Amino acid sequence: MADPADTELVALDTEALVAYLRGLLPIGPEAPTIALLHGGRSNLTYRVSGTAESWVVRRPPLGVVAPSANDMGREFTVLRGLTDSDVPVPEAIHLCEDVAVIGAPFLVMSFVEGTVVRSEADAARLGPAASDHARLLVEQLARLHAVDPSAVGLDEFGRPVGYLQRQVSRWWRQWEIVHTRDLEGIRELHHRLERNVPAESRASIVHGDYRIDNVLFDPDGTRITAVLDWEMSTLGDPLSDLATLLVYWDPICAPLLADGNPISGNPAFPSQDELVQLYADAAATDPGDMSFHLALAYFKSAVIAEGIHRRFVDGDTVGGDFARVGDGVEPLVAAGLERLGAGAR
Repeated sequence: MADPADTELVALDTEALVAYLRGLLPIGPEAPTIALLHGGRSNLTYRVSGTAESWVVRRPPLGVVAPSANDMGREFTVLRGLTDSDVPVPEAIHLCEDVAVIGAPFLVMSFVEGTVVRSEADAARLGPAASDHARLLVEQLARLHAVDPSAVGLDEFGRPVGYLQRQVSRWWRQWEIVHTRDLEGIRELHHRLERNVPAESRASIVHGDYRIDNVLFDPDGTRITAVLDWEMSTLGDPLSDLATLLVYWDPICAPLLADGNPISGNPAFPSQDELVQLYADAAATDPGDMSFHLALAYFKSAVIAEGIHRRFVDGDTVGGDFARVGDGVEPLVAAGLERLGAGAR
């Protein structure tokens, strides 16, 4: 899944966790090694290494968490549903909803080997193969959107009708919960989004946070071994996933990501417009005007960044460099306003 990058375990009662896991997993007689995995800006992710194999434990972040965000049960459900589908995911092993065990609900899943493209240095090492990695990323997204929810037991996983309108409302509610300052720009962006919600293009399973550092590639870069971080998944408009990918392709997202924006590290990555064409070819569909979807994705990313900044200000972040995340909020808002434009109602 990723290499351990930080051994801060302040958010984990390791003794209680190990005692609990011994009833579930073949850990072995020795105490397992537990390490915080690198990269997570929201849910905290740990590698638990026993005598012969490893597993992953995920729990919600510390501090203020908005309702419906960082949902362990949601992630567990979609991982179970996508097992044996055209979307490679870790095996969902166990969901613990008893907060008395470690102080929060958590899920246990298999550890998947693979390479993460997380930083500009990671991207630079790909050389010309960066274009192939981008193609794999987009083709995998199209395969996700082609999965029939009813065929994998996820037909009641969400409410696709009215999804876009609910997204606008939901992320504004989240802003009101997590914000640390008043930004007139985000109010204006919210109002423009409210007034310009289009009809949904169609319904599919959506990942909710699809980007290059949320997938694992095999060492030779010929396939994706796992798609990770499903806590925001639901049924909705697949163009929202495409827009999220496009927004994370934008260099202004660098403060939101743990190691900066990897896309800036390699000129072989295709442009945003080329990504749209790759998706159109893979999904055999014309995405059409993406203005609203992109504005919504910038809006959502701004709220996520503010939520991370709130946890940093409150002293509730674990591992990583969080000091610059708050600086990314206003540029994301400005980008959203630009996408909708002054002509929006």
